Amino acid sequence: MKKILILLLAFSFLSVSAQAKKKKTTKKKTKKTTAVAEKPPVQEAAVVPTPEAPTDNSGAEELEPINSMSILNAKSPASFRIFREIGTIKKGDSLLSFKTKPLDYGYIDEKDILRSMVVWEIIDLNDKINQPFYHNADGVVSQNRSLYQLLIENILSGGINEVYDDEMFMTKLSPEQIKQRLSFTKESDFLVDIRNSGKAPTQDEIKAGTDTFETKTEDVRLLKVKGMWYIDRRDGQMKYRLLGIAAMGPDPTMMAEKTADGVSLGNKNELIDLFWVFYPDARDVLANSIVFNSKNLASDISYDDVLNARRFSSIIYKSDNGLGTGVIKDYIPNDAEEQLEESDRIKNQILEMENDMWNY
Repeated sequence: MKKILILLLAFSFLSVSAQAKKKKTTKKKTKKTTAVAEKPPVQEAAVVPTPEAPTDNSGAEELEPINSMSILNAKSPASFRIFREIGTIKKGDSLLSFKTKPLDYGYIDEKDILRSMVVWEIIDLNDKINQPFYHNADGVVSQNRSLYQLLIENILSGGINEVYDDEMFMTKLSPEQIKQRLSFTKESDFLVDIRNSGKAPTQDEIKAGTDTFETKTEDVRLLKVKGMWYIDRRDGQMKYRLLGIAAMGPDPTMMAEKTADGVSLGNKNELIDLFWVFYPDARDVLANSIVFNSKNLASDISYDDVLNARRFSSIIYKSDNGLGTGVIKDYIPNDAEEQLEESDRIKNQILEMENDMWNY
């Protein structure tokens, strides 16, 4: 009987150990299979094509890209001019754009503005400190355009889209409407009589009897800017935000009108607002356009830097002070000295806004 019990115990022990070995073998196989299945796929690198280098005007040879924006490192004046114009330099085997994007304005909530005042100012380009806005030069060392030339070129080419008729930005203007404002063609009485007689005028008669009046870059001697001074409640600082900029020039239609004595009714000193640009839309253009610097032709200070830092001389001619339309000459008429004193008084009022916040 004892022998039978011993045999049964030995048989059961052998069966249990056999089952344990089978489980261990199954676990090992499962682990190996899982490790092979989780191997990540290999991704191929994307190939970016290198832009083609432009050729010179003759198209005979490909120009060598520049590796610096300084004329001191240029190998060819023609190559330097072209690649500077398109805003491209060579780094290694690639052509990269050196155009910059302006720093975005911080978000301002309505509740963050403690006090504010909107002012309109006139920038006289005849003033010595404002002459960089009027300077036009296309040299090898530096390339500078006047602020008006820069604005009008990009308006007509579509680089600036937010262009309006007035300072309130109500009526939007198209490039064609801007062209019509800057140029006016008038036919002489001689040419009108030929057309009324039923004859077709010749090309020489059309050329001799047609007068074209244009507002040129040198005729724009005044600029207007609209901006807001405000106190940011979050940091307790006075800040300025430029909202709009306008160019003032003679009206071509008035220049074409003449009296019976043949004297033009238009006066080049009588200027009108040619257009108003919503400034945030023009920042991309202005941030990549260099201001003329007489002390350093290789300076890289942009129009956006100068305007946001208010590095210009101006006179306030209007403010939202609640006195009628806010135009100084309307509530102080026929007194130039008093008007200048009122402009200075508004400037002092703006400066005192921040002091009053801390005092009261």
